[in-house]
Amino acid sequence: MDNLARQLISVPEYLEIERTSEEKHEYYKGELFAMAGGKRVHAVIAGNILTKINNQIENKPCIAFGSDMKVQVKPDGLFTYPDISALCGEEKYLDAKEDTLLNPSLIIEVLSESTENYDRGKKFILYRELESLQEYVLVSSEYKKIEIYRRTANNQWLLSDVKEDEPVIFETIQCYVSHNEIYNKIQFTDSASL
Repeated sequence: MDNLARQLISVPEYLEIERTSEEKHEYYKGELFAMAGGKRVHAVIAGNILTKINNQIENKPCIAFGSDMKVQVKPDGLFTYPDISALCGEEKYLDAKEDTLLNPSLIIEVLSESTENYDRGKKFILYRELESLQEYVLVSSEYKKIEIYRRTANNQWLLSDVKEDEPVIFETIQCYVSHNEIYNKIQFTDSASL
């Protein structure tokens, strides 16, 4: 796949490759980028959040996806796999394959050392182009820290640092999770601090 990352390919070519590949790739402006597998702490945190969300939306017209669901940000731009994406109401997909979501209202990324700058920077800039996106949540995997960016009525993004004793509220899907539930089965070293 290294060869593919150097060639520019079209969106249909990317989708054809991705739908038959055993590996996941992001796509951005004609280039493929192989996605590395996550570590235990990353997988546990994402799983904890997704489980709590799914338990709360069971009887609501909402749906949440883990990192196997692609999200298309722009027709010719970014295709990526958020750790968690969710919405309430009608789901919109790129095509009948239903493997590329177009309208998440909530995206959650669990930060890792190798992806934190990208998730905070360029990826968030690109995500903001999704008209449907109302909440972008960053969850640290190095210490207990959760940040929620919410789109305001005048299309600005407001940051909230969620304190450890406060619930983490996902407004667009009307769910909440505690820090302890998010970080269940995670042990941080004493040196893990801000």
